Amino acid sequence: MSLFKAREWWSTSVGEEEEFDQGCLCVADVDNSGSGYDKVIVGSYMGFLRIYSPHPAKAGDEMKAEDLLLEVQLRNSILQVEVGKFVSGTELLHLAVLHPRKLCVYSVSGTLGNIEHGNQYQIKLMYEHNLQRTACNMTYGPFGGVKGRDLICIQSMDGMLMFFEQESYAFGRFLPGFLLPGPLSYSCRTDAFITVSSCRQVESYKYQALAVATDADTRQEAEQQKLGSGKRLVADWVVSIGEQALDICIVSFGQAASSVFVLGERNFFCLKENGQIRFMKKLEYNPSCFRPYASVSEGTVNTLIGNHNNMMFIYQDVTLKWAAQLPYTPVTVHVATFQDLKGVLVSLSDTGYLQCSYLGTDPMLFQAPKVDSREVNYDELDIEMKKLRKIIKQTEKSQDLLPRARKEDDLTVIAAVSSNLDPVSQATDSEAGDEHVPSVTVKITVKTRILVQNVKLSVSVQPPLAVTQDQFIFKSIEPAACQFATFAVFLKGNCSPAELTGDAAVTYSSPTELNPEGIPQVAQCKFSLPLKLVCSPAQPSKNANYKITIDTNKPPVNLTSLFPDFLSQTDEEQMNVVGFQLIAGSRVTLLASKTSQRYRIQSEQFEDLWLITKELIQRFEKHFAVQGVKDFMCSFSGTIPLQEYFDMMDHHFELRLNGVKYQELLSERAVQFRAIQRRLLARFKDKTPASLQNLDVLLDGTYRQIISLADAVEENQRSLSKAFTRLKSATHLVITLIGLWQNLNKEQVAILESAFLPILQDMQELGWEESVDAAVSHLLRTCLSKSPKEQALNLTSHLSMPKDNSRMKKHITLLCDRLGKGGRLCLSSESNVQQAVIIPDSCSTIHESDQEEKVNGDTTKQFNNHTNLANKTKQGPEGDTG
Repeated sequence: MSLFKAREWWSTSVGEEEEFDQGCLCVADVDNSGSGYDKVIVGSYMGFLRIYSPHPAKAGDEMKAEDLLLEVQLRNSILQVEVGKFVSGTELLHLAVLHPRKLCVYSVSGTLGNIEHGNQYQIKLMYEHNLQRTACNMTYGPFGGVKGRDLICIQSMDGMLMFFEQESYAFGRFLPGFLLPGPLSYSCRTDAFITVSSCRQVESYKYQALAVATDADTRQEAEQQKLGSGKRLVADWVVSIGEQALDICIVSFGQAASSVFVLGERNFFCLKENGQIRFMKKLEYNPSCFRPYASVSEGTVNTLIGNHNNMMFIYQDVTLKWAAQLPYTPVTVHVATFQDLKGVLVSLSDTGYLQCSYLGTDPMLFQAPKVDSREVNYDELDIEMKKLRKIIKQTEKSQDLLPRARKEDDLTVIAAVSSNLDPVSQATDSEAGDEHVPSVTVKITVKTRILVQNVKLSVSVQPPLAVTQDQFIFKSIEPAACQFATFAVFLKGNCSPAELTGDAAVTYSSPTELNPEGIPQVAQCKFSLPLKLVCSPAQPSKNANYKITIDTNKPPVNLTSLFPDFLSQTDEEQMNVVGFQLIAGSRVTLLASKTSQRYRIQSEQFEDLWLITKELIQRFEKHFAVQGVKDFMCSFSGTIPLQEYFDMMDHHFELRLNGVKYQELLSERAVQFRAIQRRLLARFKDKTPASLQNLDVLLDGTYRQIISLADAVEENQRSLSKAFTRLKSATHLVITLIGLWQNLNKEQVAILESAFLPILQDMQELGWEESVDAAVSHLLRTCLSKSPKEQALNLTSHLSMPKDNSRMKKHITLLCDRLGKGGRLCLSSESNVQQAVIIPDSCSTIHESDQEEKVNGDTTKQFNNHTNLANKTKQGPEGDTG
């Protein structure tokens, strides 16, 4: 709030529920009293015309009835009011009122009253013009240098300037390149009209050029005449200001040259008569109106600028001289002279609050009282402190000042996934091809035994899955009450998800006696989605590029009991084979051996094996758990498919490199684009015209390259996101196979998952490759180290994108080799090596032993004890697979 305020001299509220804007206020001696004192003319969008003559007995008095000279309701909305010499044969002032489709000129006259009610005022219509086009604003002046009268120019909403020589219509001209109307003003010294176009340029048109230009009744005719004969309308000068203008004022005091003042959205400009910038001022606020007026200093102009922070600033050229606080946001301001005071600021708000104010300050009459000085009694302070401490302790015991631990049954979240797909799919904007994309309904139940408030339920699933609604808000839930939320999950992206799970988190607050707002707490739950959400039954395929074989320690299980919802045929010959068609992937075939305890999963895409493998293991565990079998175990005796995994890593890393290249090219083209813009701007500002030397062609070509590069960056980002999802699926599959191969427990598998999946998605600052390399290196140096020398870590404090994947491939191969030789994942202190739970920021190359250096990149030769089993895996399960 400003230290200075605009001191109220007189004020009133104009009408009720009426609207006002920039052109609705005018100050002038409209009744030609000859006293030189101004009257305030106010018109509203509701069609009311009012004329005031403020003369309070003392500053701040309320408006008296005799202050309102005239109030009349016109039929149409009032866009603008102006006072000038608008009637021929006389130089008296008349009032011009602009309506959307009409221009009316009135004479205002007063009659001396014979009784105490005062004088009587009335208006008389002198003439009117019906407009063929909807008006926007108007300006007036002695167009063409006429003496003793003012002509009127009206700008229509479609860009036509209509000229009226008082009682008669003169001509109309369309502005070239018009889009939206802007502020309009007339300069009598240059006989020119100045406006701001939609191109954010200040344009000046000579009245003589407008008068001799070819006449046109429609814009189509004006465009046709540009190509034919006749005078073409050309601006006298054009200045680009780079922003839209709120208002234009042209002032000239004495013999000094006139100045064009333009108020922009963020800047304030002062131009000379020829369009050169005299000065400009950058504003740190959003202006609402302005008004230049004469300055006491020669060669300078004072300007009033109102803003949307209810402030009025007074500038002398570009120097701030005063700041005053207003009780409202002004939409227009004028400087007026009244009987008792000169230089009064007359301002109007958009709701009709009219105020006449002056600048100044009121003296501060408040004086701080003297403080009685007394000596401090420390004994009394000690007694008071003990009492306060006792009260605090009692309060802590009896009230919940701190958040108490949440009990499990305070608020529970239960997720129920429908066993059947939705009859009518709720999938929207899916990218998974033209096929029907199913959806499944999930119902979340929130139960509470206490009063909770500000309850917000958030649902999240991993891309490319999506939900129909992810936010649910409940104001409060009463004790022993339930709230339900239902939504649908569907496949939105054009690839298979890595996980068929979702999370539901509820944030709430439980109020206490001392904290009515409540203590924020969180409850959450997970839910699993059915496999048939992302795939459907299909005919089995005999041939496939990628195959893995899972062994069990129990007799073969009929696939009809494991996958009853995916069997499309019931022939006995097809009992040991099931086909799955992923909606956004390839076909996956599951085969069961008739004679052995082996199961093969095969597909055309490596990552598509993951979801079926995970579902097979889960259904095995559920099947034998129902039968009461406790020693069931799955195993994998084949070769870990590291080469296929590395191919997917290379594809993901290549997309990351492409993204970096695109970003560098885009930055280079942006620098080039700005350099060309500076060259062109220098050419345009040059006073002597010169050739552009094909700079405009170069600018257009660079712009097209920037657009193409931006599209390429977006496309590469989409491909990278899809590749990362497929890489996560492949990573889950490799971790599962390693766990089955070495019979790892859940804690050890969790360590592998935290090492290989440290981030949910790639970020510009941190990518998957450098994070995984650091985590795997940490495991090799701690629980999988071969000697104490490897524990001497030589780390840097920064993770950066590697040049290639060779080192990470080497580390992953080494990790599998050490696990195959008996290494175990353990982060406890009982390990034979020094443990460090914190993953390092970076890592260096692991030094292999002599025996490990013989290990090459061919994954089929890494594990010699599994070579025969790998060959058997390629040949398929034993026995007839049908």
